[in-house]
Parts: sequence; structure tokens; C-alpha cells
Amino acid sequence: MSHLLALKNIKKSFSGVKVLKGIDLEVDKGEIVALLGENGAGKSTLMKIIAGVFSPTEGEIYLKGEKVTILNPKHSQELKISIIHQEFNLITDMTIAENIYLGREKKKFAGIIDWKKMREDTVAVLERVGIKHLSPNTLISECSVAERQLIEIAKALSFDSEVLIMDEPTATLNAKETDTLLGLMTSLRNEGIGIIFITHRLDEVMRVADRIAVLRDGNFIGSEKIVDVTEDKMVSMMVGRDITDLFPDRIIPQEEILMTVDNLSVSDKLHNVSFSVAKGEVLGVAGLLGSGKTTLSKALFGLEKRQTGSITFLDQSIGTPKQAIDSGIALVTDDRKGEGLVLNLSVYENLLLPFYRKIGKTGVLNKSKMDTIVSKWIDALKIKVHHPSVEVGTLSGGNQQKVVLGKWLQTNPKLLILNEPTRGIDIGAKTEIYKIIKDLTEEGISIILISSEMPELLGMAHRTIVLHEGELSGELTAEEATQEKIFNYATGGGAVAK
Repeated sequence: MSHLLALKNIKKSFSGVKVLKGIDLEVDKGEIVALLGENGAGKSTLMKIIAGVFSPTEGEIYLKGEKVTILNPKHSQELKISIIHQEFNLITDMTIAENIYLGREKKKFAGIIDWKKMREDTVAVLERVGIKHLSPNTLISECSVAERQLIEIAKALSFDSEVLIMDEPTATLNAKETDTLLGLMTSLRNEGIGIIFITHRLDEVMRVADRIAVLRDGNFIGSEKIVDVTEDKMVSMMVGRDITDLFPDRIIPQEEILMTVDNLSVSDKLHNVSFSVAKGEVLGVAGLLGSGKTTLSKALFGLEKRQTGSITFLDQSIGTPKQAIDSGIALVTDDRKGEGLVLNLSVYENLLLPFYRKIGKTGVLNKSKMDTIVSKWIDALKIKVHHPSVEVGTLSGGNQQKVVLGKWLQTNPKLLILNEPTRGIDIGAKTEIYKIIKDLTEEGISIILISSEMPELLGMAHRTIVLHEGELSGELTAEEATQEKIFNYATGGGAVAK
């Protein structure tokens, strides 16, 4: 019996650099295959070949046993292959119906758009993904992140797709929204759709995948049925070694208080939030989507204007990004593409961005010093890049995140605000970042760790504060904190009994 989709010995080179070195991948009808690998392993390149963005240097692609040459993304869709990217491809000031049928609007006589038919078809495809409460006329800007993810899937299904590629679909979703999406994936599998599921969350793989396929450094490592593997086995296949200690031992923070936040309010986003951060402490910040976590990170860096209250760092009042940077505060944003990087600039230029005014005080940039700085962080953070001159936008998500981290570490911060620092990053890269966090705290640098991943907070934070609808709803020491207690605070229910 022929596979729904089969890739045979796929190779891809860019300017002589081998990125894929002979990949075999099969997906059957009604099967979820989890494609696993560290950032830079070749997953994105392989998916772009299936989606028609790239052509393979060597190798063959088969659909239902027939050899095909995928010419471009439009041709891929015509072959009933759809890819849902981690970053949404929706136009926010257009309606749901307009987005789903953009470029292929339903027409009636004389080429006039049949809006009634488009709305009816949109309702049908939205119901298929479990959305019954939104009108086809709703603007994308009015939809939540979770709703936009489901709309992306609805758009893919509107092509009558038989192969669905999902790239980190749960990365921006909370636990409840993730459950909904995983349930939808199971339903689509039961309808006979073949799904390639790219994720770094191995618990999700165990919940919904039928099989895994693993890439490492552009090589195909192997494929296993999910019933035959454990999470530890998957990690070992991905990184080529066992990772026994994901979270390093915590050091004891110093008594000196570096930052004091007193009754901080930001318009209708934060309300009378107060806390402190000690030297060498990792302060965790938890909360559901919309709780105010990102607003807090920006307010601490001077990007959000405070309505009331004060932010004091080393006896200095913080109100602007310049004051924050000059005082020794750095912010690693959760939106690396929109706020953390200039995508069309090189890795070299991005790593040096915050430091240009320091190394160029005389008006002359020291090329030798700049080269040393860039090499230092590429090596220290293990950034996978063929050359520093490569555009940062071409790197994998995890390596882009390392560039953001490296550029701020170069400013020698005393307090580092990390907003979702490991989102979309593989298990191997996570261990590296956790070790960096520990090393920084040993040097007396304080960390504010804002994360949606409770194990990350439980494993790294000395204390965790929890936000609910812009208010501080609870605070837990490392000894007190559990996932259940954090979740209860995050939902406004208060901590459960010990």
C-alpha cells in the first residue's frame, strides 16, 4: 500500500552548504507523525520543500505512490498539502471570510464576488474546527491568539487538504487552548488527514502522535512508533546524548535588593503590583494569556508608561528604556521577530545593535573588537550559523532567540528580564539557556523569568509571583510552588491547601 506522502533521500544545499543530507519521511492517511529535532536540525527546510518554497537538490517526493515535482506553494496547495506556520499568515484588518478565501474568492456571474456563498462556506469550515461563536464577518484583529490558530487550520482545510503540516501550533496557547487543539488534531486524523506535527513539547507528542521521525544536524536519525519510545528516548535521539539534569541546581541569592516595584499600575493592564528582586535571584512570573505578564516586562524596561507607582533599580528611578539600559537592565522580548531582531540584518549586526554607541564613542567602529564580540557569543551560545554575515531571519527560531539573548548579554546587564526565553526552543537548547541563567546568577546577575511553562518556573525560580487580570494574585517560594498552586492563583482562585 502506498503512503499518502513519501520523501525519499531528500538533500538540500545552499551555496554549497549541506543542510539536508538524505532524509526519508513517510506519512500515511489518518496518521500523526511528530517531526522532532533540535533547532537547526533541518525541520523547517524539509517542510519548505514539501510546501514548494524550496526545491530539493536531490531526492524524490511521492503522493499516493505517484512521483511529483512541487513547483511552488500554490502548486503544493493544489496537491492538497497545507502548512500552518508558527507565525500567523492572517491580515488583521480583514474579516475571517476574506482571509480564508483571499486570492480565490467565490465568484458568480460577471466575476462579481459571491459574498453569501463565501460566508456560508466559512461558517462550515469554522464549525469543522470547533468555532461556532464567531461570525465570518469578524475582523481577525478581534480574535484571540487561540482563535487565530484555529482559523489558520480552517483556512488550510478549505483547500480540502489531505496532508497538514503544523509547525509549533501550541507555542502561544495556554493549557486549555492546547487541549482543544490537540483534540482537533485527533479528530482530523480520524477523518483520514495525514498530519506532520512539529513541536518541542514532548508531552504533546506522547498524547497525540502515532509515530515520531527524528532529524539531527540535517541527518535522518530514525522513526519509531510512539508506543515504543519514552520522552527520554526521544531526547536521546534528538541530541545524541542523554539529558539527565534539565534544570541545574539553584544557588542561594544574595540579601541585597536590586529592584523594588511599588504599587505599579499601567492604564487598565496592571493594577497596584508590588514586588522586589534580590541580587542573584531568579524571580518567576506566571499567569495566563492576558494576565499582564508582557505588560509588566515592558513597564520594567520603560516601554510601557506607568500610571501610578514606582520602579527603582539600584536607587535609580526607571521610566524610559534609556534609563533601564544605562542602569543595567536588559529585556529579552517574547516577540523575537517583531521586537527582538531586525530580520533583514545579519547575525553580526544584530548581536552588536545595543552596543554600537559604546564601541563607537570616538566615532570610529573598531572592526577587530566587533569581530571578537560576535565570535564570543556565537561560540558561547552555540548559535548554529554558517557565517555571521547570514541574515538573522534565515535562522531557526531557537537560534534567533540565542541571538537576542547574546546581544543583551553583551551589555553586561545587572538584571535580565526574560520573557518566554525558551518558546519554540528544543530540549538541548533549553538546557544550555538554563545553564546560562545559573551562571549569570552566580555572577550576581538577577533574572526575571516570565514563562508559560510551569516546569520551567518550578525548576528555575527561587520565588514565583502570579498575575491574574493585571493584579498580583499570589507569591510562592520554590519550596511552596506546585503546578496546581500556580494554576489556582493564575485563574484567580487562590492557592490550594498545602
